[in-house]
Amino acid sequence: MTTLSIVIPAYNEENGIADIILRVLGVEGELATAGIGLQELLVIDDASRDQTAQIAEDIAQQNPRLRVIRHAKNQGYGGALKTGFSQAQGDLVGFLDADGTYPPEYFPHLCQKAIEGADLVIGSRMAGAESQMPVTRRVGNFFFASLLSILGRQRVTDSASGMRIFSRGILEQISPLPNGLNLTPVMSTRALHESLKVAEVPIPYCERVGRSKLSVIHDGTVFLQSIVWTVMMYNPVRIFGLLGLGGIALSGLVAMSLLFARLQGITTLNPWVTAALFLALVSATVGVSLFSMGATFNYLVAIFYKRPIRQGLFGKPIFKPPLDYQFGWMGIVLLVLGLIMGAFVLLQGWEVARLWLYLLGSATLVLIGIQLSISWLLMRVLDELSKREMQVKKGLGNNYG
Repeated sequence: MTTLSIVIPAYNEENGIADIILRVLGVEGELATAGIGLQELLVIDDASRDQTAQIAEDIAQQNPRLRVIRHAKNQGYGGALKTGFSQAQGDLVGFLDADGTYPPEYFPHLCQKAIEGADLVIGSRMAGAESQMPVTRRVGNFFFASLLSILGRQRVTDSASGMRIFSRGILEQISPLPNGLNLTPVMSTRALHESLKVAEVPIPYCERVGRSKLSVIHDGTVFLQSIVWTVMMYNPVRIFGLLGLGGIALSGLVAMSLLFARLQGITTLNPWVTAALFLALVSATVGVSLFSMGATFNYLVAIFYKRPIRQGLFGKPIFKPPLDYQFGWMGIVLLVLGLIMGAFVLLQGWEVARLWLYLLGSATLVLIGIQLSISWLLMRVLDELSKREMQVKKGLGNNYG
């Protein structure tokens, strides 16, 4: 029979800890019906200043499946969970908050998904079940889930749910995890980028017992930083590439607006139009630089993890060979076009009022051409190094595996 360890992190939860413990222990029969044996319930008291630990220990005297572990110093929500993870003995590890917001009665449903092959099962508060979540937190969760879905290329409705089940064997893959409340979004992000099978089960959500420890602004900022930085560790081009495309799109929009104005017979440049032109120069150059930097970082990540490079912004490469392989000839073409344009307008002997606009376009092409050429050269070197690492690893595996 598959065994399950459940972890409850608790900090100053004397008003609700007894109820949640008894509710978890009460689902043992339903778990058994689903083919799951409740190995243990671990309550991690994170240096509470009230009677949380004492209440849990009193219940533990009557139930040997319950273990209470005390922290001498407060280590945070994530720190308490990681203590529980390290002590868990079950094939599956589950956790939920001590405040009564999550329904332990849904653990059998989550375990069923795990038995069917999911590596991580998330109890989703945003997937349609009844929820008493405040509007501000609902909006925040929708934003973070949407962001993770875009960056992780898999639909997730609740990236920060505090009720989950996962296979104990994946701990090494999803580590390291932070000590704060941001453990859950980091876990979700790492799981998606480690190509683990993630499933969600709709669960109801209730108002917590007592005052919430979550700060919408502070913890929301931490969640955002955690998701973005974790993605950067796996697929940097997803972040830099999207920012770069945004810069290039802005530059193209300005250029199209200028062309439209010319076709309408508007040739006078006022200060705002001039500023927009310089904005186009900067955004195009910065956009290409960010895109190139993201692609370059992807090669560094491949070398670090010793696995194939992640290609493409949208999961699968659009271009074959990949776009960064085209940077060499693209850079040379743009550089030559920029130099030809600059030389041509200088030879026309135009007045400065007309000359500067074309020289601006020439400079833009030259700068982008140089950037693409340098990036192409750097990525080809890194590409060879990454292939060499994988070939050496594969060769050693064949000889000594």
